Order: sequence, then C-alpha cells, then structure tokens
Amino acid sequence: MKGKSRGEALRYLCATVPALFVSGISILSAVNREVTPDLARIALDLALFGAGLGLMRWRHRFPWQVALATALLTLYSTTAAGPAYVTYVAMCTHCRWRQIVPVALATWLCPAAQILWSDADKLRGVSVTSVTMVTGSVIVGGLTVFGLYLRTWRDLAASRRQAALEAQAHRVEQAKLAERVNIAHEMHDVLAHRISLLAMLAGGLSHRTDLTAEQTRETAQAIQENAHQSLNELRAVLGTLRRDGGVEDPQPSLADLDALFDEVRVAGQQVEVADTVEGRELLPAQTGRHAYRIVQEALTNARKHAPGTRVRAELGGRPGQGLRIRMSNPAPYAGSSSPGPSPGLGGRLGLVGLAERAQMAGGTLSHAVQDGHFVLDVRLPWEA
Repeated sequence: MKGKSRGEALRYLCATVPALFVSGISILSAVNREVTPDLARIALDLALFGAGLGLMRWRHRFPWQVALATALLTLYSTTAAGPAYVTYVAMCTHCRWRQIVPVALATWLCPAAQILWSDADKLRGVSVTSVTMVTGSVIVGGLTVFGLYLRTWRDLAASRRQAALEAQAHRVEQAKLAERVNIAHEMHDVLAHRISLLAMLAGGLSHRTDLTAEQTRETAQAIQENAHQSLNELRAVLGTLRRDGGVEDPQPSLADLDALFDEVRVAGQQVEVADTVEGRELLPAQTGRHAYRIVQEALTNARKHAPGTRVRAELGGRPGQGLRIRMSNPAPYAGSSSPGPSPGLGGRLGLVGLAERAQMAGGTLSHAVQDGHFVLDVRLPWEA
C-alpha cells in the first residue's frame, strides 16, 4: 500500500515538472525584464494545468477519454503537458492500438499548435516549426514505447503472480492428497489388524467344541468388542477424509504397544516381547506412531501368513541411537522351493506397505529368512 502511494506521488511530481520549468523561465524573464509577463495568460495556463491534475485521478477508470482531454488542454496551456504525458502513458498500459493512435496524434499535434499560435516561431526570425514537430514526435514516441513496456512488465508480473498462486494451490492439493494417502494407510493397518483378530476369534469359536459356556461367552464378547472398535476407528478415519483435514483423533504411540500385545494374546496369537527402549517418553510422537503401526502390521501379516506360530517382538534404542524393531516368527515354508509370497511376516504386499511406512518415518527396513525364521528388521531415526 505504501509502495502504491509512493508511485502515485511520483506520477504527480512528474506531471508538475513542466509547470515548474515554465514558471521558472517566466520568473527569470520577468526579473531580467526581457519579456513583460502576461498575467492573464499565465493564470489561464496554470488553471488549465490544475484541471489536468484533477483529471489524472480518473485515468484508470477512463484511460483514453482522460488522455484525450488532457491532450486538448495543451492547445492553450504549456504547463498542461505534464498531466497530458502522464495520462498518455497510463492509457498505453491499458488500451489497444485503435485507441492509442488517435490520442497519440492529439498529444503530438496540440502542443505544436499551441506553440505556433503563440507566435514562438517569430523569435529572432528563426522558424521553430520543424524543431517543434520533431521534438513532439520524439516525446510521443518515447512515451508510447515506455507505456507499452510498462504494460508488458505488468502483464508478466501478473502472470508470475498467477503462476505462483497456481503453484501454491497445487502444493496445497498435493499436501491434501498425501495426507489422504496416509489416512488410507492408517485405515488399512487398523482394519487389517481388527479383521484378522475377528477371523481368528470366530474361527476358534466355530472349531472348538470343548469350550465351556463361560469361555464361549468371553470369546463372543471379544468378537463384539473388536467389531465395535473396528467401526469406531473406521468412522474416525472416514470422518477425517470428509473434513479434508489431518488426523485429529488421538494417535497410537510406543506406549500403546503393551495394550496391542495384550489384545492379540487374548485373541489367541502367541507373542513374546523383549523391550529395552530407553527414554521412550522422549521419542517424537510421529516416530512412535509409525513404530506402533509397523508392529501392528507385522502382527497382522504373521496371523495371515504364519498362523499359529509364535511371534517374537524385540524393541530397543535410545535418543541419538535410533529405534530398532525386530519381528520374527518360524517360517513354515522356508525350505520350500515353490513360488509364491514370502512366508511369515513377509506377505509381498504387506512388506511393501511396511517398507513404505518405514520410509515415511525416514528409516530403513530389511527382511530375510534366518535359521528357519522369517526376520523383519526396521530401524527408525531418533535424534538426541
């Protein structure tokens, strides 16, 4: 806003320069008594100059009309040339050639006619007609080039601003898309975990004939609780998608792994845990969230690809050293040469999802079959 005000003041200053120049010459002539000043003519000249300054404020709303009006003022006023030239440049930045050409002719001819009518060509017997026409041509040509240059520069600046706005909008859309993809990953991890638990509980309930009524009721209750939890988590994720925002509900962290292990044990999955993490309260929330989801997805893959096997989860690390997650379970098909997905934790798509999750957290993932066990090794950064 301040820059715009300074630019406007500069334009009015430029419009005033011819008036100051002519006034200075008139004052010097009067002091030296070379020419007797015509006060009436000077007053008319300055009055028309003031009218030109007043018209300048409308140059953006009526560009060619104001430029033509101020050009006509120069028929009777030398000092009105300043406002005429400023409004002409402003018109060149807004109008097309069919409007620029006639106004350019008026801006060129009117000052020349004013000089001729004032008998300036009789000074010292030297004709100034040619000089006046050439000077007017140079001035109008220069102003036209300058005005067109300003228009090109403004158009280029506007196109750059528009491109910047579009680029910013594109980045915002990409950020929204990336967040939606993250939410979709969350939904996959949550639902895959819950549904696999439901399948395990329901399978046990349908095949076990030796369960007491109390055990059957507990299993049914566990199925009901997991189904209810699945609906709540699905509703939370879909609600986030509808709001076009980030994940607002409390997200799991490393501290929630104990509850996760207890949950899968209740469902019948055998899990052995070795946790040597130091300073877990200093672990960044985002890293803790990724660690939780990696363990959750690894347990889900183990239930799918190596059902009934014992899973060993080893967690260790501290600030400055990083966080390590090592998940392993017997690989029932480790000695088989038949094609197909990797056994144990390593379902092909599951590994892809786990690798992407580790990469999102800035870490690394490796997997291999060692001594008949499928081993998944994940390392996540943890700055001191």
